[in-house]
Amino acid sequence: MADQLSQLESSIETIINIFHQYSIRLQPPDTLNKKEFKELVKKELPNFLKKETKDDKAINEIMEDLDTDVNKELNFQEFSVLVGKLTEASHEEMHKTAPPGVGHRHGPGFKEGGSGHGHSHDNHGHSH
Repeated sequence: MADQLSQLESSIETIINIFHQYSIRLQPPDTLNKKEFKELVKKELPNFLKKETKDDKAINEIMEDLDTDVNKELNFQEFSVLVGKLTEASHEEMHKTAPPGVGHRHGPGFKEGGSGHGHSHDNHGHSH
């Protein structure tokens, strides 16, 4: 009997599944070509890459930056760099939009008008 995945493990599995949801559309099935990457960015990252989702040139530039082996495709390792950078940028944005108060707090990040998750890390108290 398998143990239930933690929230973090489930989130990692979701990232992998979304990558493959787009990568299997065209050959080879384990990489994202330009078309697949554009579709993924426009549909799955509309809040985190607001300007870029409206600009194909910007999406192409992001892909070129991530494509470290310069084969015009992104493997999962190259894609995961984008996920890491967006995670870090979102964390920084959450600090910028944090409500005033004592302790380590987070605002909504890149979600417009979102509720955020209002973390307060003093005394390890969390409110979601």
